[in-house]
Amino acid sequence: MTDEPHTGETHGTFDPASWADAERRYEAVGSTAQVVVRAVAKAMEFDREEYDRRVDADVVETARQALFAETLAVRVADRAAFDSWREDYGADVHVAGSDAVGNVAWHASAPAGAAVAATFENEPEAAVGTVRRMAFNRLYRDRLTGDAP
Repeated sequence: MTDEPHTGETHGTFDPASWADAERRYEAVGSTAQVVVRAVAKAMEFDREEYDRRVDADVVETARQALFAETLAVRVADRAAFDSWREDYGADVHVAGSDAVGNVAWHASAPAGAAVAATFENEPEAAVGTVRRMAFNRLYRDRLTGDAP
């Protein structure tokens, strides 16, 4: 990997403008999750009995959550670009990692009114994955899975 600064690129395309947008996408990936789980089980040569025993609603729901998260738009830039963005953002930003690290990946959720970020030195793909998991768990999970208070 390289130690070059990341001056601004976006990974992923889904950046929901509202809870309705997020809910539509989450609903839409449900059937895809079922197809993916079935295909993986078939590739693992599960017979009907093993499939019924091992694949339940929680397995499909986990696949659905991963599919939703993997499409989220995550910005990657150097620390200066992130700090500038954060100053203008004006809402809560949860940052995982060290302030001494030169690069940051982040996702800002318009419907949640908050953002999550992860610092990294030279593995942007890992940081993007971390941010997507953080975003789903901190910003979207409760509302999309019906666990909201």
